[in-house]
Amino acid sequence: MEAPPEPRATAAKLQILATEHWSLLATRSLTYTESLGRVNVFLAILSGAVIALALVAQADHFGETFIAIAILTLLVVVFTGIATIARLMHLNRDDYRWVIGMNRVRHAYLELHPELEPNFITSPHDDVPGALRTLGVDISAGRGVGSALHVFQTLPGMLSVIVAAIVGAIGALLALATGLPSLGVVLAASGVFLVAVLLMGIWGSRSFGGRRDPSLDPHFRSPKA
Repeated sequence: MEAPPEPRATAAKLQILATEHWSLLATRSLTYTESLGRVNVFLAILSGAVIALALVAQADHFGETFIAIAILTLLVVVFTGIATIARLMHLNRDDYRWVIGMNRVRHAYLELHPELEPNFITSPHDDVPGALRTLGVDISAGRGVGSALHVFQTLPGMLSVIVAAIVGAIGALLALATGLPSLGVVLAASGVFLVAVLLMGIWGSRSFGGRRDPSLDPHFRSPKA
């Protein structure tokens, strides 16, 4: 016996939505895999650079040759770190896109079966609050997605602190090369580190804004509290 048109159409919609949902989920998984891979590559380069500098320091006893090699080596590490951070920020924006897509699919599920709403803990709304609810980000008490606290909790934020520390080490080496006393070297390293952290923090905060893709404009806004 042939199924009535309405149940058959509903089943087809559910199958299409489920396929899209699993596709987005798989894409999010690939995004996470690339993010962790990028971080591992950077940390491997950093570890190799530190080991190489330790060997040079043993041979040159922290002389002028060591300072020259260390500055050049750490500049390469800084470049790798900045490139990694930039890529991670792009991957985070991609992940936001996939979350928006999954929220829209979830909204379609609830349109077909609204009685299932109590069973969902993630959001069916495709605006920023809805995406943050799905991601499990707490935006209460000033801990928003663009706040300094949240920025340095993310992978790009964590790597930003590491890169800033490397920049501070380069500042210390430059100060040492110019013949500054120990206090001057410490102050130079601290000042460069703080400036680098500040610039990285601003860069990370602004990465959440910028020009928005029209396809991400909300269609199903979260209800106001």
